[in-house]
Amino acid sequence: MIKEPEIIKKLDYADDLLKQGKYKEAITICEEIHRFYPEEESVLLMLAWAYYDSGAAETAIECLNILLERELQRKIFTGFAFDELVRIYKQEKKYQKLVEICEKAVSAQPEDIGLLVELGNAYLHLGQAKKACVIYEKIVGMENNNPVFYCFWGEALFAAGMIAESEDAYMRAGQIDTEQAGQYCFKLAVLFQQAQNHKEAKRIINKCIAGNPDNPFYYCSLGDSLIGLGQIKEGWEAYWRAVQYGGDKSAGAYYNRLGNILFKEKYYSQAAEAFQQAITHDDIQLYYLGLVSAYKAMGLEDEAQEIIRRIKPAANKA
Repeated sequence: MIKEPEIIKKLDYADDLLKQGKYKEAITICEEIHRFYPEEESVLLMLAWAYYDSGAAETAIECLNILLERELQRKIFTGFAFDELVRIYKQEKKYQKLVEICEKAVSAQPEDIGLLVELGNAYLHLGQAKKACVIYEKIVGMENNNPVFYCFWGEALFAAGMIAESEDAYMRAGQIDTEQAGQYCFKLAVLFQQAQNHKEAKRIINKCIAGNPDNPFYYCSLGDSLIGLGQIKEGWEAYWRAVQYGGDKSAGAYYNRLGNILFKEKYYSQAAEAFQQAITHDDIQLYYLGLVSAYKAMGLEDEAQEIIRRIKPAANKA
């Protein structure tokens, strides 16, 4: 650890320069100190931040990799450089690099659950779902009373096309934490919706509703899948139930969501009706804009322009 007052003063000055966005000046100071104290990790970490914030991401990564190699040699894994590299690779969508450092970290610390979780997540990002399944199966074997890990496993199994096994994993999470069982079940429904499998999504959401029939959000999601199946009347009824359970304060938002779903599925007249319902509950400009889009999609240009004329004075006042 650096103890010389003059060096500490320089580091404080470099830190101030970084906060001011004067990266070049900060880098010059940090490089000078690093040459004299190459083993001082706080300096190398500051240098990595300075390079990254200046736009020199590759140089920053080189610094962090030096730190990572040192971290991996220790019995107690601190992980500062690892965490920064994970953040950078995720942010820049460099998932192959993300997998490589996660594999390296797990190789050095094979029983660290946090590192295993990161590796499983990295495999999913890279599209290697089967490898993610292996990692998460290992994790639930190490800690089989954690519902979150079963959800991770369920997501990986779903991505690998192992749908029945995925459902079993999510149901297991609900058995461990019965109070949150509906939320774990709902995660599976969302995966089905994202896969455009609305029939299975509907089945799972109905399970959620059976366990908690007062949750308005479940009815919104049920309505989404019903509309996805072309069951427009039933979709409307599901949203009507959401409004009943959610109360007047949420009604506008729910009908606006319904309008957007109907618009996305190209049911433009029904979307217009939903936006009108939203406006009835909340006089919000966003809902009017949805109605304008629906009218234009229906070829009702005059009606759309009339709505625009009505909302322009309100926008000017704001």
